[in-house]
Amino acid sequence: MIRMLGRAALVAGLLTSAVFLAPGTAVAGKSDDTLVVAFQRSIDNLDRLFTVRREMLILSQLTDDGLFYADPKTLKYIPLAAKSYKYIDPTTLDVVIRDGVKFHNGGTLNADDVVYTYNLVLDKNFKTVQDKRVQRWLKSVTKTGPMSVRFKLKHPYPMALRDMAVSVQLRKKGTYDTKDPKKPNPDSQVAALNSNGPYKVVKFEPGKDVVLERFDGYYKDSPKGRPAIKRIVIRAIPDWGTQQAELLSGGVNWMYDVPSDVAQNIGKLSQVKALNGPSMRVFWLSMDAAGYTGKDNPFTKLDVRRAMNYAINREAIVKNIVKGTSQVIYSACNPVQFGCYQGVPKYKYDPAKAKKLLKAAGYPHGFTFDLWAYRERPVAEAIMADLAKVGITAKLRYVTSSALSRARKSHEVPVYFASWGSGSTADTSMIADQHWSMTTDRNLSGDKEVAKLVLAADATIDPKARAEDYKKALTRIADKAYWVPLFSGTLDYLVSSDLAFTPPKDGLPRLYLAHWK
Repeated sequence: MIRMLGRAALVAGLLTSAVFLAPGTAVAGKSDDTLVVAFQRSIDNLDRLFTVRREMLILSQLTDDGLFYADPKTLKYIPLAAKSYKYIDPTTLDVVIRDGVKFHNGGTLNADDVVYTYNLVLDKNFKTVQDKRVQRWLKSVTKTGPMSVRFKLKHPYPMALRDMAVSVQLRKKGTYDTKDPKKPNPDSQVAALNSNGPYKVVKFEPGKDVVLERFDGYYKDSPKGRPAIKRIVIRAIPDWGTQQAELLSGGVNWMYDVPSDVAQNIGKLSQVKALNGPSMRVFWLSMDAAGYTGKDNPFTKLDVRRAMNYAINREAIVKNIVKGTSQVIYSACNPVQFGCYQGVPKYKYDPAKAKKLLKAAGYPHGFTFDLWAYRERPVAEAIMADLAKVGITAKLRYVTSSALSRARKSHEVPVYFASWGSGSTADTSMIADQHWSMTTDRNLSGDKEVAKLVLAADATIDPKARAEDYKKALTRIADKAYWVPLFSGTLDYLVSSDLAFTPPKDGLPRLYLAHWK
């Protein structure tokens, strides 16, 4: 472990590694106006329409402008390539396109391009990664003028602007066309992207690196502003040790989602700055209240579920393990999200109360169960230790996320420890919809009333009505103790000392806002 090394040994070791791991690597940075970014996972496809990987979402912020985007200050969705919008009625949305939005090949964005892009997403044979999500609510899009379009929704949908911002990147009409008009080519933008963001791709080696240059034709009135840094290079460096060595030798300027112990140690060096910021991700335990693993399993009993809530020392976990900007949570969402009601019943750490509840439930000596988990093993082990103090023995089943998903579908999971990032979206819909409907195996509550409330909140564009539905749903979830909400996520960054970068509120880095000091 890096934290076990002395500072001198650490620096010497990393500098030595830099010599052997990256011979000949050009020193980037302020002197040549090149920001070098390190990702653990590689970029294999430049087209955001066909990949949901987090790294690609960060890249897409640089290369793509959708009709809308999340304002980094307010986290609300506002026009980007769109100039304005207006709801004619709850299922009719008119959008005016901004003038002068250029594509990287010189073409100008117009209504035909928007209609073309959205019709591809609606084409069930084209199969973008977000097509099913968009097809669920969008009926059609039509041109109403050279620079205006009309969206017809299948039903009122409050997350329409969000999906337009995150799920649909605009493409020039004809981008995917082939000789056969019925068979567009989904691979046309995999290696050579023509988009409309503040940076354009000038070099791409799949699995290795992406080189971006500031797009001189980027429209002046973009809400994103004009980027300060001329060139950005994204490198795939899977090993943390190699990333650190590159950072210290000048081959890398920015590291993301760094292990906290690494950030704390390396961040003490003069040429490096450690930064910490929030994430939209939240962590929790979900318990089989519905009895999917057996009608008599302990978690079908309310007193047991409440005992689980009282038994876990969330504050100690945040203070000693997670650290950073992480916060204890008691509601089944991130406090930053719209609709995340905070006045729910709260279960403060109280092992004595947990023992009393277990006795009342018929388990004076506790019981044994399998705790499924796929990440944050130290946290899972801390939870197990807390439960053991009140007599509950948890046997850890540490598996991959896909293995957990299969086990849930087979009704083999009594309790699982998980997290959810909500796509960095500041709206409770993005976690509630995926965890409390009656059609998802993530929902172990079996509570139709909660599902009804979540569905109602997702079917109106009235903010007050949505907030009230979420308030009722979240209060019921807490009162019935279906989850043990634990904490919100945190993110660590390591950056060159001459780079100005502010950790975002939603955990989604916007590198077009970075600049040199």
